[in-house]
Order: sequence, then C-alpha cells, then structure tokens
Amino acid sequence: MLKTESDIIRIIQEDAWMMAILHAAKTLDLPDWWVCAGFVRSKIWDTLHRFSERTPLADVDVIYFDPSFVDECVEKMLEDKLREILPNVPWSVKNEARMHLVNNIPPYTSSVDAISKFPETATALGVKLNEHDDVILTAPCGIGDVLALMVKPTVYFSENEDRKKLFEKRVEKKNWGAVWNKVLIGGKQ
Repeated sequence: MLKTESDIIRIIQEDAWMMAILHAAKTLDLPDWWVCAGFVRSKIWDTLHRFSERTPLADVDVIYFDPSFVDECVEKMLEDKLREILPNVPWSVKNEARMHLVNNIPPYTSSVDAISKFPETATALGVKLNEHDDVILTAPCGIGDVLALMVKPTVYFSENEDRKKLFEKRVEKKNWGAVWNKVLIGGKQ
C-alpha cells in the first residue's frame, strides 16, 4: 500500500502514461515546472481504491513560474506544443507568475508557493522530472491527507471566509465521493 513519498513516486514511475506526460512536459524546458493537482491525487486515490482502470481526468495541469513573460497566449502555444507530442491528453498550461492577476490575490513567489495555495491539501501536489529523469514530488501541505483519502482546505483556504466558501463550493462541484467512495470530506464520508 501507499505510505510514503517514495511509494507515491514508485507508482508514478511504474505508470507509462504518467511518465510519457512528464517527459512531454519536460521537453518544454520551462522554469520551475510541475505537473500537478488531480494528475497526482487521482493516481493516489485510484491506487488506494484498487481501481484497475485510471479515472479519466478533465485536464492535465502543467504549471511553471516565469515572471518575465506573463502573456496568456504563451500558455496556449505551450498547450499546442504538448498536443503535438501527446494529442489525446487534455493539457492545461498555466504560468503561476500570472495567476495572481486572475485570482485577485498577492503574487506567488514560485510554483510550489502556488501549489501550497491550492484549495485542498489532497490536491496540493506536483511531480516533475529532474535532469536525470528521476521523478521529483513536491507536497507543500504534506501527503498525510491524500493518503488518508481526506479532503480538507489548505491553510490558505481555511484562513479566510470567502476562500472557505470557494473551497466548499468546489468540493460540492467535484463530488469526489461519487468516484472514490472512501474519500472523506472534512472528516465525513
């Protein structure tokens, strides 16, 4: 079963589809890049639920941090490049150096800072390949909640009433319990 960051890295390394996505993202040579959120969380939850087939993803989130050029059209061009490599993947590329403008919040300092401010701790995860093609995992909120199948707000979302409401709406909309029946929302199944 999954208990450690090494276990999470292992299941990703053993997944040819995930590794192909990581290799494709690496070819873009983006600064501070990660494939994150549901891409990682869903793999963990599928494994913990012993699913034989992957849960389909609405998108595969690739993020990077480049404050020198924050034009959204670059993100669309990068998505096009990724579609040329893997056309059947629902790519979504975002420069986190731009996203504070979209979300009307203070600027992020890095991609990992942005990940730490995702709505839920179980989704605040990212993976990438280093120069030796080793899988690197970032989990700024830890891995405890994702491994416990727990959906809780990150500190950033829990410290503000408006963000708490956004978290609650998101949880309701995502309806993760319908896909992964062992998932606990704020401690409730």
